[in-house]
Amino acid sequence: MNYISGNIVDPISKEIYSGKLIFSDGKITDIERDDNTYSNYIIPGFVDSHIHIESSMLIPYEFSRIAVIHGTVATVSDPHEIANVLGIEGINFMIDNSKLSPLKFYFGASPCVPATSFETSGACLGVDDIEKIIMQDNVKFLSEVMNTVGVINGDKDILEKIEIAKKYSKKIDGHAPGLTGKDLETYIAAGITTDHESVQRAEGLEKIKKGMKIQIREGSAAQNFEALIPLVDTHSDVCMFCSDDKHPDDLIRGHIDQMIRRSIKYGIDFFKILKVSSVNPVKHYGLDVGLLQVGDPADFLVVDNLADLNILSTYINGQEVAVRGKTSIPNRSFEAINKFNVSKKKLSDFSLPYKEGKINVIEAIDGQIITNSFTAEPKIINGNAVSDVERDILKIAVINRYKDSKVSVGFIRNFGLKKGAIVSSIGHDSHNIICVGVDDEDILNAVNMTIEMKGGIGCLCGSNKMFLNLPIGGIMTFEDYTKVADNYRHITNYAKTLGCQLSSPFMTLSFMALLVIPKLKIGDKGVFDFNKFRLIDLYDT
Repeated sequence: MNYISGNIVDPISKEIYSGKLIFSDGKITDIERDDNTYSNYIIPGFVDSHIHIESSMLIPYEFSRIAVIHGTVATVSDPHEIANVLGIEGINFMIDNSKLSPLKFYFGASPCVPATSFETSGACLGVDDIEKIIMQDNVKFLSEVMNTVGVINGDKDILEKIEIAKKYSKKIDGHAPGLTGKDLETYIAAGITTDHESVQRAEGLEKIKKGMKIQIREGSAAQNFEALIPLVDTHSDVCMFCSDDKHPDDLIRGHIDQMIRRSIKYGIDFFKILKVSSVNPVKHYGLDVGLLQVGDPADFLVVDNLADLNILSTYINGQEVAVRGKTSIPNRSFEAINKFNVSKKKLSDFSLPYKEGKINVIEAIDGQIITNSFTAEPKIINGNAVSDVERDILKIAVINRYKDSKVSVGFIRNFGLKKGAIVSSIGHDSHNIICVGVDDEDILNAVNMTIEMKGGIGCLCGSNKMFLNLPIGGIMTFEDYTKVADNYRHITNYAKTLGCQLSSPFMTLSFMALLVIPKLKIGDKGVFDFNKFRLIDLYDT
């Protein structure tokens, strides 16, 4: 039997009292109140209510080593990324790997693999596949339903997958960027309970009023905390915190704990914050995560005070897994699994003969995964449309990594490169190779470097290059998180020396292929207009 004393912050009774927390065999067996004076506080651990672990570039086990430092004790994880690469095999890898860690990973069944029919992925999950996944006890939900158009229009495949979730009494996660009015009502009526895509308070408020729970997102690419945090003060019963996607350098700095500290500075009641960061995700998804009640799992944090919230210790099932910024979980190596079946490309694959008319240009937005669009006259050299550094209209290419096919080429603004190219095999959601560059030769070399390494992210300018290999699915590694974060930071800084001014160039790059997010994107089959929900010609004739 073990115990720890301090000021116990009870999120259910909403009181703070001095006492002793007694736990044994991973459970809280008793709580004894006393009249002692303590300097430390015992609070519930934090839960990320929606995250793609793959976006950290770390496998679940390695992710846990850093997350526990920041007080995260559980995640509600959508394995959508690895599922698009490796299907059920990829999901099972995530589940099996996560079981080796003390952190509590709860995975969903990803219903939109591929996310659309307008791109090529490495796998396709049908209705029967979803049932095989979701019937597992540790699979708590149907992952985000990205096919909003299908739900609204009564698409049989996506509605059958939703019915499978209902059959097993599992929650259904949403993905409804910009959805409003009757379309939103139809979407919610299908049984979808959450949304993490709200970017404005009014949008989140409408979804709340129509019955949804809102996951306030602050990730590496999409950062919606500032716009949505007022909802915690007024609607704490139906809000949760999430990161969605978190790159390794950002994860080093913090996780859900950062959102909590910012909420404290906004003057929001601490018990409302705990409801959003801990209680609501545990209750909504039915997680086996403790909330400082007798009989609960012994999941809790010891912090120095309730203002700075410096985490002294993290406990999961009564095991101390982090102490004063140091993880207690050892690093391990694992066997890689992957799918990379594409031949190296040649220079002519990236040439774009000029046609009559203006070009449709993607406009990236720093700190967001949505984009704008505009049309412009292309720069023409020797009869080909090329990157225009002066106007910051650069060539972007997406290369099918699952089979040899024609390269998809378009144009994008706001990456700001003055020379060189950046490349990644993390290209949501299908994870084909995506590259932005100033000239075709650097684009070619960056792409072929990625093909040769069978996945990773890199930055190249002539003979100078940097690359982070991601051998697991071309999107993750089992390397120590400190090394991964350092390498990623160096590559990001190199990209910025080449002129890129985006705060997170590779995260933004990865979302330029996410067709289910407005407004204009590019996949391996061509330029995609979200509002029209179809592929369009690059040239606006």
